[in-house]
Amino acid sequence: MESLDLHKIGVRELNQYLHQEFPQKGVDKVEILNPDGVHSIAVGLDVPAEVDIRGHGGYYVAGMNKQARVTVHGNVGWGVAENLMSGQVRVKGFASESAGASGHGGTLIIEGDASLRCGISMKGIDIVVGGNIGNFSAFMGQAGHMVVCGNAGDALGDSLYEAVLYVRGKIKSLGADAREEPMSEADYVTVKRLLDIAGFNHDPKEFKRIASAKTLYNWNADSNQEY
Repeated sequence: MESLDLHKIGVRELNQYLHQEFPQKGVDKVEILNPDGVHSIAVGLDVPAEVDIRGHGGYYVAGMNKQARVTVHGNVGWGVAENLMSGQVRVKGFASESAGASGHGGTLIIEGDASLRCGISMKGIDIVVGGNIGNFSAFMGQAGHMVVCGNAGDALGDSLYEAVLYVRGKIKSLGADAREEPMSEADYVTVKRLLDIAGFNHDPKEFKRIASAKTLYNWNADSNQEY
């Protein structure tokens, strides 16, 4: 395992090393010391390695990640795992706004709470949140799954497409075109699988399924713009 200290090198130098030199060295684990809330740590990775960030991260931690398993031993700012393609990102603490935004694949695990717009425009990512999520989460969620072990704020799933949400706690309100649907055996299997990946011990039967009613899929000229 290699150790890289952000008190000694800059984040640009760190990321250049992770992109260019690290994949060729045959090392499968690296730890990043003293992150101190710096933005854009470990972005654009494309290597099957474990990356441990020993402290709090700023904006866009592990954005555009492919293959790597990134663990943040602290809290993160906006846009953690933004545009995640594959691999896994785990936040041991709390996440600020837009966690997992536009994620295409892989898994984002937030052990604490996530703020506003968690999973906005998700495109295939799986997101598991151990605590609560804020308002407008999964707005325009196109594909993937979100499992929320706590409560959800206002306008959950506004303008959903094919993403499916599972919430264990209370939902303050649903957004336009989102609705609660009966859980199926396939849903229980999906929730169990994602809870196991995250390491959360909850009963899948405690969760509610939220999906799209599909009334916004097509433009209706006779609706007078009332939906």
